[in-house]
Amino acid sequence: MRKKIVAGNWKMNLDYEKGVSLFSEIVNMVKDEVVGEQEVIVCSPAIHLHSIAKLAAPVGNVTVGAQNIHQAESGAYTGELSGAQVKSTGADYVLLGHSERRAYFGETDALLAQKVDAALANGLKPIFCIGETKDEREGGQVFDVIKTQLEKGLFHLSSEEFEKVVLAYEPVWAIGTGLTASPEQAQEVHAFIRETVANQYTERIAENTTILYGGSCNPANANELFSQADIDGGLIGGASLKSRDFLEIVKVFNTK
Repeated sequence: MRKKIVAGNWKMNLDYEKGVSLFSEIVNMVKDEVVGEQEVIVCSPAIHLHSIAKLAAPVGNVTVGAQNIHQAESGAYTGELSGAQVKSTGADYVLLGHSERRAYFGETDALLAQKVDAALANGLKPIFCIGETKDEREGGQVFDVIKTQLEKGLFHLSSEEFEKVVLAYEPVWAIGTGLTASPEQAQEVHAFIRETVANQYTERIAENTTILYGGSCNPANANELFSQADIDGGLIGGASLKSRDFLEIVKVFNTK
């Protein structure tokens, strides 16, 4: 059975005290209310990482991730964080390729391939985001876009390296818009992703790869989305900033 994951992405929200307080609520709720093997990940701003990683440490199924790293090990890159620095906070994961990083900061597939390598070299597991824009979907380019992002961002990895990667499909047109891909639309793309991975690596690796859905996932639609055969959890944005909403999404797997 591949791992089921619900990952929260706090984006650029919450000051230090509010972030630590929210994470404390999440940890306590997970201990009290979550049954099963699903993993809960919170990808926070860098200011929170060390403190929330310490809170997560005693709880076996709660872990912490960063939202970005620089591709270099060190150097004159003012304002950036290396993979080694992030790992030293106690984080286990890092988000890479999020649509906001691609769109607002011009991160290319080639750059993201370097960041993936930097993450793996420092013991961080990438949560690698892929997805199409509204124009690309309407232009019938969904599968071409997804395949290209996988090929250029990840398919240089060995089988052993790739097995450490979590994938997240995020239709860009559904992020922060209130729009959500229908369960059928999401499943279609997730199945294509798994097939593409199988063609590059093996059926076994593809079947063991966790693929998350990201794009306005919330307590009202999580059950239907997570019931799809190839959707293994969610990358949660706005709903991860409310402990009860986030835990309601996590608890969907309690009944599966």
